[in-house]
Amino acid sequence: MENKYLLELVGITYNQIESGVYALILQEAGGSRRIPIIIGFPEAQAIECKLQEVATPRPLTHDTMVNALAAFGVSLEEVEIRRLPNGVFAANLILFDGKDYRVIDSRSSDAIALAIRVGAPIYTSEAVLLEAGFEPDNSAAPSGNAPSQDNENATQAPRDLSSLTIEELSEAMLHAAENEDYEEAARIKNEIDRRQVNKD
Repeated sequence: MENKYLLELVGITYNQIESGVYALILQEAGGSRRIPIIIGFPEAQAIECKLQEVATPRPLTHDTMVNALAAFGVSLEEVEIRRLPNGVFAANLILFDGKDYRVIDSRSSDAIALAIRVGAPIYTSEAVLLEAGFEPDNSAAPSGNAPSQDNENATQAPRDLSSLTIEELSEAMLHAAENEDYEEAARIKNEIDRRQVNKD
């Protein structure tokens, strides 16, 4: 990839209009241009769980893949975000086994979920930034950056956490993780962290 630009993961936003659809926001390191990548509920869970360091009773799919790569002495060196002619984002996984590099095609959401688990850098090209990027001070991201995805796991309106104590929140977070509702577990952990920061 020529003229590589390092990207930083800003966060995940929920689409209030289309249930079960999320936007993964990446920003140019040292710059202001951002790329929104539309992802589904399972991918959002996998990324949010790692960002919030939510402990899961069993390894998620991306954790298993990281463990499998490590078991065979293969490391994820970097991820390259690209854009297909139909507007869908895709990615290249750059793998290294100690001798040779291999390039593996991947969905962008899966590639990012893997990258944040191993600390691998995420890059894109100037062409992608020009075509799909937007400035955060704009009222909205450009339309058509990625297609929305149908998702059967439509989520209900999240419950209000403000009335729960820290102990109740901790119990609720454990319960959510045990039920594999990792998005809810991450949301509860955010609330716990927010209260602890305010308390300090």
